[in-house]
Amino acid sequence: MVCNRCIMVVKKLLEDNDLHPVAVSLGEVVLQEDAIDDKQQQTIQHALTEIGFELIDDRKQRIIEQIKNAVVELVHHSTEQISVKYSVFISEKTGMEYTYLSKLFSEVEGVTIEHYIISQKIERVKELLVYDELSLSEIADNMGYSSVAHLSAQFKKITGLTPTFYKNLGIHHRIPIDKVK
Repeated sequence: MVCNRCIMVVKKLLEDNDLHPVAVSLGEVVLQEDAIDDKQQQTIQHALTEIGFELIDDRKQRIIEQIKNAVVELVHHSTEQISVKYSVFISEKTGMEYTYLSKLFSEVEGVTIEHYIISQKIERVKELLVYDELSLSEIADNMGYSSVAHLSAQFKKITGLTPTFYKNLGIHHRIPIDKVK
C-alpha cells in the first residue's frame, strides 16, 4: 500500500469480510483477531489480488515492503525539503542495518535501493513539473538535488528527456508509485 486511499480500501475490505483492523498503515495490518482460518485468509488474499494488492506473509517481502514504504513516504508524502540521508531514514524506519537492507533489496528486487530512490524521485519530479507551481530550481532544491544540472542529468538518464522538454511535451507519461522499479 502506498497511499492513504490504499489504506482506506484495505481497511474497508477487511471490515467487509468480518475482520476488525486495529491499525492499517502502509504495508502493514494489525487485526483484533488472534488468528484467521485458512479459508478466510484465502478470501482476503483473493479480494486483495482483485484490487491490485497482495498479501505478504514472507519475512523478506515484508522487509522489502517496509523499505519501499519508507522511500515513498519521504519522497512523495513529505512536505519538507528532503535533507535526511536515505540510508539513515530507512534504517530507522525498519530498525535494521542499512547494509543488510541494501543487500536484501538488491537480491530480491534486482535493483539497488539507490536506483529505487532515484526512480521514485524522478516520478515525483514529473508530478511537480505537471503541476507547474514550482520552478525547476525550486523542484531541485525541494527534492534534495545539489543543482538543477544534477536533477536534469538524472531525469534525462531515467526518462531520456530533459525536464523542460518533458514539461512542454504535454503528454505526461507517469508510472504509478507502486510500479516504480
